[in-house]
Amino acid sequence: MACGPDPVAQARAAIAGGAEVVQLRLKAVPASEILEAARRLVAEARGRALVIVNDRPDVALLAEADGVHLGDDDLPVAEARRLLGPSMLIGRSTRTLADARAALAAGADHVGFGPIFATRTKSIEVPPRGLAALQEVAAAIAAPVVAIGGIDEGSIGEVAAAGAAAAAVVADLFSNGDVRTRAERLSAAFARGGGGRP
Repeated sequence: MACGPDPVAQARAAIAGGAEVVQLRLKAVPASEILEAARRLVAEARGRALVIVNDRPDVALLAEADGVHLGDDDLPVAEARRLLGPSMLIGRSTRTLADARAALAAGADHVGFGPIFATRTKSIEVPPRGLAALQEVAAAIAAPVVAIGGIDEGSIGEVAAAGAAAAAVVADLFSNGDVRTRAERLSAAFARGGGGRP
């Protein structure tokens, strides 16, 4: 996820380190600034990584991003699909297998599932779901599952082994030194676990 004072520079470093998907996550920022950052990020990532905009289908559409990720307080998946059409990716945060199935039935292409572990990135009023629940969801649905919440280099391989198609990493990527190096290490650990790339 790209966030912080210069999300485009952070995303550039993550892509250089092997990230194949970057998510623009800007909270409490005017829509015009989110759009400007999204357009810069799309231009930067073109041909190298997918760009997903957090929360804002309108910004994803205007910036010509690859898709949007919807949380609990965002537009319903079906309404976002009406806005974005059939070709843009839509992901939805989920906490249970029933949530995941409902998101896909409403038109989501993939689901974010978690928190897998305790996380400091955002306040979530549900306990960590754990690897067994991740494995259950990944095995039960015919769509990619992105593991979210508290994932770091020490746990990302287990997340991949549990069936996640990708892992969303924030704190370990952006708070532990050089972002490119961290992305390389995280990507390698995810691949060793049997998955694709975070």
